[in-house]
Amino acid sequence: MCQNPNNCSPTRRTLIRISKDISSFGLRFITMGIESCRQDFPLLERTFNGKPLIYLDSAATTQKPRSVIDAQSEFYRNINANVHRGVYALSEEATEAYERAREKVARFLHAKDPEEIVFVRGTTEAINLVASSLSHCYLKKGDRIVSTEMEHHSNIVPWHFLRKYHGMALDFMGLTDDGELERKDMDRLLTKGTKVTTLAHVSSVLGTVNPVSEIAQRAKDAGSLVVLDAAQSVPHMPIDVEKLGVDFLAFSGHKTFGPMGIGVLWGRKELLKKMDPFMGGGEMIMVVGKDDVTYKEPPFKFEAGTPNVAGAVTLGSAIDYVNGLGMDEIASHDKKMVSDAWKQLSQTFEGTIQLLGPPPEKGHVGMVTFSMGKMHPHDISCLLDADGVAIRSGSLCTQLVMKRYGLGSVIRASYALYNRPSDTKALVDSLKSAEELLTRTQRKQDAA
Repeated sequence: MCQNPNNCSPTRRTLIRISKDISSFGLRFITMGIESCRQDFPLLERTFNGKPLIYLDSAATTQKPRSVIDAQSEFYRNINANVHRGVYALSEEATEAYERAREKVARFLHAKDPEEIVFVRGTTEAINLVASSLSHCYLKKGDRIVSTEMEHHSNIVPWHFLRKYHGMALDFMGLTDDGELERKDMDRLLTKGTKVTTLAHVSSVLGTVNPVSEIAQRAKDAGSLVVLDAAQSVPHMPIDVEKLGVDFLAFSGHKTFGPMGIGVLWGRKELLKKMDPFMGGGEMIMVVGKDDVTYKEPPFKFEAGTPNVAGAVTLGSAIDYVNGLGMDEIASHDKKMVSDAWKQLSQTFEGTIQLLGPPPEKGHVGMVTFSMGKMHPHDISCLLDADGVAIRSGSLCTQLVMKRYGLGSVIRASYALYNRPSDTKALVDSLKSAEELLTRTQRKQDAA
């Protein structure tokens, strides 16, 4: 590999520059601050039914800025090669870009060491990795795992596997009417005998911000490891894994303005060293024999096979993008959007709407979730779609939440840094029209 760029050909100098800078493209495309950053997102320029797109489903997936889109294209155009394998220059450049992305993620989470960062497909795979590995090397039959009723299915089903196939006990902290965790359940369950405590930082339906540091301390005092689903918090607020006090944290790139198919598991290095691999294959081994196999040190022993190199590098670009805007500024913008939406919806549809989760002043991030009497959420969603308003309806992969509040499905409007107050106005206006139409239709059916 050419170590001195000045001695390389123009083409080689370009490749070296790209391998060093590809995950910094975000900084070169950012517009003037968060108020005008909507211009960075080309998909938001689309229209539907002749109306501008109002995208309010960022809790499902965020849109991508041009810098992220361009970074992925640049990777495949200029430095596409497998990592950690070839000794030729292009492979070394790909490896360098991949590991630089790992360093960016570590700094973003305030992790002590890049080797605590494991690249996975997303939050779901990260939690499955932790659950599976702990079932081999840490948990035994009868050990208690504690989760909460507000969890996404991705933080419930993997632990059910352990209950069903390995004999662990699984229990849940309940929810108050306002969508917060029941304190009495914390007192009952965060005690000796609990080996794993797993919870969301921010609920994907209720918007609740859980007191993670407090729960983590109580869990650790009881001898429990703590696993945090941060899929809904990482895009909206600064994250410091050391201050949170958890042992594992997972998030998804596609909810953080990055590409689909890439995610992150952060774990304390001393724990990752003790854990067994989740999958076996190439690149995660040291020696393979007929009678035994030995593994590489973390994070590599958890990254079997060819990783999503382009996804990791592009996630680095997404991190550059949000860092360029400032996570504190993003958090402030989010708070204003959610508070305004909560206020407008509660006032406009007073007596009809049921808003879920704690009010904004008690801590509520990213979304406003609600139901509207007898009007089915899917009907409302379809009518809003005709106005170009994209929202989510259904059980939102949280059937325990639906059961707790006696609902079959709900409507969720979720926000990101590119949303504007006019988006909430469009939501409210479209909901008014939908309510009028559905009410008239119901009256006709009742009269028939």
